[in-house]
Order: sequence, then C-alpha cells, then structure tokens
Amino acid sequence: MGLLDGHRALVTGGGSGIGRATCRRMAEEGARVAVVDIDGDRATTVADEIDGVAYVADVTDYDALAGAADAAAETLGGLSLLFNNAGTSSMHRVHEWPLEEWNRIVAINFTGVFHGFRACVPYLLASGDGRIVSTASISGTRPAAGEAPYSASKAAVIALTANAALEYGPTIRVNAISPGMIRTALTEPLFGFFPELEERFVQDSPVGRVGEPEDVADVVVFLCSDLARFVTGQNIVIDGGLTLHGSGVDGILNRVEALLRGPVE
Repeated sequence: MGLLDGHRALVTGGGSGIGRATCRRMAEEGARVAVVDIDGDRATTVADEIDGVAYVADVTDYDALAGAADAAAETLGGLSLLFNNAGTSSMHRVHEWPLEEWNRIVAINFTGVFHGFRACVPYLLASGDGRIVSTASISGTRPAAGEAPYSASKAAVIALTANAALEYGPTIRVNAISPGMIRTALTEPLFGFFPELEERFVQDSPVGRVGEPEDVADVVVFLCSDLARFVTGQNIVIDGGLTLHGSGVDGILNRVEALLRGPVE
C-alpha cells in the first residue's frame, strides 16, 4: 500500500521543479494527481508521466484556478490534498522595485496560495480528511537583501498556514514547507551566472550538497500522509542546515548589481 492511497491531489506549479517531483512522488504513493501549471505543455507532460490530469491556470487568476479545481474534482471524484507550490522571484533594493514586478511576485507567491485555499478547501472539507501543504521559503524566516517581496510573501504564506490550521482542524491539516537552496529552474540561472556559489552552498550546508526537488517532494508526501497525522500549523524547513549560518542567499544582491553594472573601465 502507498502512503497516499485513495487520495486525490491538486498541485499548482506542477509542471517543473519541486512541483513535478511532488506530482511523481504522490502518484508513486497511490494518489491521483491533477497537475496545474501556467505552461500547458509542461503540465501535460507531467500528467502523462503519472497517469494524471493536466490543467492550465495562472494562480493569480482566481477564476482560472477555481475552474481547474472544479474540473479536477469532477474528474477525480473530489479532492483531498492540495499543494500550493507555484512561485517566482527576482532582485532589487526595496525602493527600486518596479511596481508591476512587486505586485506580480506578491500575487503569485501569496495571493496565489490564498486562491488555492479558496478554490479547494470546500472539496477538502467535503472529503472529511484533507491535507494542505504550501511552499514558503527560508527567505520567509531569514530574509536577505534584495528579495523583499519574495521574503515578505513567503512569510505571509507561513502566517496564512497557521490561520488555516486553526480554522479547518480537525478536518484538514495545514502545513507549510520552507525549502533552502534547491536545484530548480528558479535557482539554475544563479549558478549559471555565479558558478562559484554552488560550492559555497555545499560548504555552508551541514549535509554537504545543494538540494534536489525530490528532497522536498518526500517531505510534502510525508506531511500529506498519515505519518504526519499529529502535525498541523507548522512550517518545515528543508535546507540541509544552510540557515544555521544565516540567510540562504546573503550577499547575492551585491553580486547581481555588480553583474548588471558590467566591468569597470
């Protein structure tokens, strides 16, 4: 028997990285999975890999996400698991953030999670035994310069998690995860521009390596399973110990700004 036998899951940002790895692990543990992504091709690819269903939705568009949740519930016979995972980031100093970019990051990282709750909680309550996990970040607990809307929105996800755990228990357990430096499409450009950073993260992490999406997916599956039956309202840090030394991306802003300025004549 799998850890998630009989469960029906919806995963946002399921087309790549942590979302894709989690869709695979959920399916391996017996869940039927609805893969939701803004990129329809990626969502379909993952759904085909796991015999799931795919839906295209931007999490900032409530109607689109609610439509995907309704369709998934109808196809799968309800929903009992929700993984709010879609997210994004970039870097600027606080007063230099373009207003559109600030609003975009907050809308995806925080409002998108609220949209997931609003669209899916009625189905999870109806299931009689729901579980929600939302992706926060170590930046929400140990912010670094340059990532204000990202760190603030991720801290907000942690607070929203506590609110929801209080409101929906005991029928739904609600937790957040805070990944550290994980090798995904969001972090690969960082290593591309600054290849020496990977060695820094390896040295600063007690486990001695950069994380992989599967490292996070396993924790999400655990939180969604009966093994975590007495865990709710928590934020689980998954960083290999990186933040024992401080902020995970401390000093990166200065490097990015120097890169944008170009070489000194």
